[in-house]
Amino acid sequence: MTDITAGSVAIIARILMVWALGAAPAVPCVEAAEPVPALVSIAAGAFRHRPAGEYLRAGFPDDAPRVAIGIDHPFEIMRDQVSAQAYDACVAAGACGPRFGAAGQAEALPATGVSFADAQDYARWLSDGTGMIWRLPTDAEWAYAAGSRFADDGLGAKTDSANPAQRWLLEYDSVAAGAADRDPVLRPAGGFGANENGINDLAGNVWEWTSTCYSRTRASAAGEVESVTENCGVRVLEGRHRAYVTFFIQDAKGGGCSLGAPPAYLGFRLVRDPARPSPFARLRAWLGA
Repeated sequence: MTDITAGSVAIIARILMVWALGAAPAVPCVEAAEPVPALVSIAAGAFRHRPAGEYLRAGFPDDAPRVAIGIDHPFEIMRDQVSAQAYDACVAAGACGPRFGAAGQAEALPATGVSFADAQDYARWLSDGTGMIWRLPTDAEWAYAAGSRFADDGLGAKTDSANPAQRWLLEYDSVAAGAADRDPVLRPAGGFGANENGINDLAGNVWEWTSTCYSRTRASAAGEVESVTENCGVRVLEGRHRAYVTFFIQDAKGGGCSLGAPPAYLGFRLVRDPARPSPFARLRAWLGA
């Protein structure tokens, strides 16, 4: 027992010596190989949000109820969508696959023709190149950051099992309105303006991947949730309207859009997570230093 105690003390003493000499940084020191994009800080808070996915009340399609969503921690989101130049640097490095329709596209335009899997690859590459943690936003984070630019997809029609045609007509009108408002011309960052948080092009013609899986919620006639089924082979995109697209699709106009009108272009922006402290930083905090 004495030997074990003495050994433990010796190990702790060595750790404290390293700490005292300042040899251990608080966070990993990584020299950024890639430029850090412009970011917008979003404060923690709460808002009312209609969750993504299909909602069935008593077996019939209905608007999902708006619920209170808490954003427990502040986060930083890219001010602009990932550009063609930035994404193509990942392709050149061999870390990302080529985009659909990339030939001849100006570098200043947003990267389009990008699948969910492509966006994930880019996030990993940027994380490695900057020493920071990058990821796709959740649907709720995107909606919270978008503020007034978020397009709620509620139709306002109550479930009517005797006459479902009312909801079908509203869905048709919504799809037709989206098609009539289609703008095929891509614009450089800021071309569709900024929202109240200073984030550009949230309601432009590039839909943005989120990390949220498509889900189907079944509720009773009284609105009590009975089951929720997730399908992570389909992901939620946000833009002028909410969309659901299979994760490997790069061009939704060619198929793969699960519901509603297909998005004009598929792109993305990322969230930067706070740096994770090193084990030495956690030790210092535990010691009260």
